[in-house]
Formats: sequence, C-alpha cells, structure tokens
Amino acid sequence: MPNDNIAKLIHAADRYLGKSEDTLTSQERAILEQAIDKRALSRDPTAEFDEKLTMGQRLADGVAAFGGSWNFIIGFAVALLIWTGVNLLLAGRAFDPYPFIFLNLMLSMLAAIQAPVIMMSQNRQAAKDREVSAHDYEVNLKAEIEIMALHEKVDRLREEDICTLIIQQQDQIERLTRLVEKHVGTGADKGESA
Repeated sequence: MPNDNIAKLIHAADRYLGKSEDTLTSQERAILEQAIDKRALSRDPTAEFDEKLTMGQRLADGVAAFGGSWNFIIGFAVALLIWTGVNLLLAGRAFDPYPFIFLNLMLSMLAAIQAPVIMMSQNRQAAKDREVSAHDYEVNLKAEIEIMALHEKVDRLREEDICTLIIQQQDQIERLTRLVEKHVGTGADKGESA
C-alpha cells in the first residue's frame, strides 16, 4: 500500500472509527481501504456460501427441506393411514398386526437418520446466516463511513460558499461606502458653493 493510502487509512480510521490504524480489525481495515479506493463492497454471500457446498451437504439440505414440508407431512400421514388401515383390515393375516411393531421400528429408524441430517442442515444455515450478518455489518459500516465523508464534503462546500458570500458582501459594502462618500462629498461641495 503506497504511503499516500496509508496516510488516508490512518486519517479515516481516526476520523470515522475513532481508532488508531494499528487497532483496526482486518474487517475494518478492508472496509476502510475499499472506501478510500472507492471500490464496491456489494456481493452475494448466500451464492458464495452455496458454491462451497459439497454434494453430501446439498443432499442433507434437500432432505431437511423435504422433511420439513407439507408434502412430506401429508404424504407420511397418508402412508401411515394406509399401513394401519391395511393391517387392521387383514386382521389375522396382517403382515404387521396391531400394535404395529414393525411400523414403530421403521419410524424409529427414520427419526434416527432424519434428525442428524436436519441438524447438519440447521448448522449450515446458521453458518450461512453468520456470513450474511458479517457482510451486512461490512456494508452498513461502509455506508456510515461514506455518509460521514459526504457530510464533511457538504460542510466544507457550505463553508466555502459562506466565505465567498462574506467576501462578496464586504466588496459590496466597500463599493456602497465609496458611493456614499462620493455622494456626500459632492453634496457638501454643492452646499459650500451656494
């Protein structure tokens, strides 16, 4: 980083964050550098996160998405009703008579497999949310810095305008003073000649 940019970074860190350059976090340093260089910070953290997923992670997310859907709930309820209905109607020849021990075994195995898959997906979603939150913080911080810089620029322009107006006003006062003195001087000359 050139010396000019280091000086700008030190100034920006002190001015906008109230920190010295050596106490900046890497995230704050990157944001300030992007603001100084007028580079965009926008990106899609969700798409970046999704690109890094393995096939197993995508499969786990799909299973979790399907397992938490109305299609799954309704389909599973229909399958349970059919299973119990058929076994009740077949009575003595039922392949899984009441109290449906085989059905309970299948449900337990499904729950044993589905629960960790859903937990893996939730953990990944939490990691994705943290990444999105960190990006939101970066965008918000950069926006605050840009707004503060704009306020400084507007204040500086307003001060320059006020200085220009004061100079113009002083110039006009001097002109009026000369006109008044000239007018009073010519009036006094007329009074003396009369």
